[in-house]
Amino acid sequence: MGATHLPSTEFDGTAVDDQLEAEAEARLGGPAEPMVQLLAPDGTLGTDPVFSAYADRLDAEQLRGFYADMAKIRRFDVEATALQRQGQLALWVPLTGQEAAQIGSGRASQPQDYIFPTYREHGVALTRNVDLAELLRQFRGVSNGGWNPKDTNFHLYTLVLAAQTPHAVGYAMGIQRDQKLAAAAAGEGTDHPAEPKAAVMVYFGDGASSEGDVHESMVFASSYDAPVVFFCQNNHWAISVPSTVQTRIPLSNRAKGYGFPGIRVDGNDVIAVHAVTEWALERAREGHGPVLIEAFTYRVGAHTTADDPTKYRESSEEALWRAKDPLDRLEKYLRAQGLAEDAFFAQVKADGDELAAYVRKTTHDLETPDIRTAFANTYVEAHPLVAEELAWFEEYSAGFADEAEESLPGAAGTEDDETATGVAR
Repeated sequence: MGATHLPSTEFDGTAVDDQLEAEAEARLGGPAEPMVQLLAPDGTLGTDPVFSAYADRLDAEQLRGFYADMAKIRRFDVEATALQRQGQLALWVPLTGQEAAQIGSGRASQPQDYIFPTYREHGVALTRNVDLAELLRQFRGVSNGGWNPKDTNFHLYTLVLAAQTPHAVGYAMGIQRDQKLAAAAAGEGTDHPAEPKAAVMVYFGDGASSEGDVHESMVFASSYDAPVVFFCQNNHWAISVPSTVQTRIPLSNRAKGYGFPGIRVDGNDVIAVHAVTEWALERAREGHGPVLIEAFTYRVGAHTTADDPTKYRESSEEALWRAKDPLDRLEKYLRAQGLAEDAFFAQVKADGDELAAYVRKTTHDLETPDIRTAFANTYVEAHPLVAEELAWFEEYSAGFADEAEESLPGAAGTEDDETATGVAR
């Protein structure tokens, strides 16, 4: 049975059905363009009927800041990859190619907003003032997190695909209820200081969009008008699975099924990403419900340092996207508009090298914590099973020490050792 031959319902053509459709259309209103782009790959700035107004708010200092942020996080990414190759990190998740999507969206948030990342949002972490050296603690395996989310409103990385999306919606619903309570208290004439309205932004990839957690999160967010922005970085590859396998339509279109706006933006255009995200967060803070943003970008490097992308994609595809490089296009614009000169770009490079040196030294200086603290932190109070497991672990570890002693030159107990000792004499 085709779509045009589906049976009608008892609501078709009734006032109830017409009202529901009208409300849905009103909620789904937005820009008509299939993809929002303001800054083209050649560095020319275009216009958009909705988002140019947001781009016009940016001054020269902010635009230079966008470039500096993107260059800094790319330099950090290169350094972290080198640290992993040198054995200083257990694993690394590169972001090169996605700088505009992360810096543009991160800089559009406000301090009171709360951010839920996945495991690749190093650029967003930079915009939220997370110490990037601390960020590497988790990838070195010496910490379960690396930073305190309460300090920056930037949550810990989530390694399980899409697990952060229901957390984000729940947090947003909590914000929503706190604001209602605060408004009620203010209405009663109490001396209650007004707090700035807040929203939540949650990041996930095109691969994670196929997870049930994303669907369930969007259902809840829509049903309760939660102040949350779903930010999907469509980097075209979920490890070795192309985005065309995840969806047959633009991912942003999925929002229509949940009853809230979906916007597709050029994820390599930092100005457009910033404008779209600023619009979405403002909308969420004002109580108009969630928004889905699909940042159409590309992962230039490997999924992780354990991955080899040459096994599943063509080098010509990578070359095509390198021509859309987010740093190059913004540099062209800054130079063409006389907003930045050689001295600025030289300073940006020097700042990036300084960050890399700091991160490298800090990582080398990290001390491996005593594994026994993991046992001590399992429960609030001592537990007999944990004590039993700790005793087994200590006995197991001691065995390695005994083997090391026996293998030392001159150790007693073997003919070879005695012969070696005799020769030495």
